[in-house]
Amino acid sequence: MDIDPTTSEAPDDPIHDKEMPLLDHLAELRKRLLWSAVAFLVAFLVSYYYAKQVYYFLAQPLVHIMEQRGQKPELIYTALYEAFFTYVKVAVFSAAFVSFPVIASQIWLFIAPGLYRSEKRALLPFLVATPILFFGGGALAYYFIFPNAWRFFLSFQTSPTNQHFQIDVMPRVSDYLNLVMKLIFAFGLCFELPVLLTLLGKVGIITAAGLRKYRRYAYVGCFIVAAILTPPDVFTMTGLAIPLIALFEISIFAVKLVQPKSVVVDE
Repeated sequence: MDIDPTTSEAPDDPIHDKEMPLLDHLAELRKRLLWSAVAFLVAFLVSYYYAKQVYYFLAQPLVHIMEQRGQKPELIYTALYEAFFTYVKVAVFSAAFVSFPVIASQIWLFIAPGLYRSEKRALLPFLVATPILFFGGGALAYYFIFPNAWRFFLSFQTSPTNQHFQIDVMPRVSDYLNLVMKLIFAFGLCFELPVLLTLLGKVGIITAAGLRKYRRYAYVGCFIVAAILTPPDVFTMTGLAIPLIALFEISIFAVKLVQPKSVVVDE
């Protein structure tokens, strides 16, 4: 790819950086990390205060399915400290979501002075798309995957009227939270696929033609990733694999739009 060496120094593409010694850069980094830590700590304290409400929100899909089946919604804990540490995990989980915009802005404030105006314009859509796609993946898991997956797992219980004994599910609060967090983060991170591939396409590492060429392998990879990240049931695995395939197809179109012009000509 041919690069005009004068592009980055053009007067209409200024850079607002200034020379700073190493200690000043470290001091600036320390400032940004401090603000990020304060934002996370404040979010954690607030989240811990509302930890029970947040946990109930996360458990609501399971509670709703249990009520539909005529069961008493109930989760148990088997160790004295289990509920406390579960609420701590809930607070950390919530604080990560709430403080993410502040942490992302601090990262941007640290690197932005070293970027040209054109580079800032190029990165801005990715900064906007990243949290949107992550929350979109988490919403898909919560509102679509959870109800259907929990209904499938609860179907293995038996009724005492038809069996010699009854098999009931008694989920632990910590096990349920770990499963929910794993799925939400798995769906959220996997939904960042278009951002990652588009960035790689913009810098010329991959091309739309290359993605189309290896499409069949990518499909297999989507199912392998889904099998690793989700519980061992076909529904949940397919629920992640199909959106991944759709996002891969969207990524091909996005890469074609942003890849360097010389690559487009070669294709």
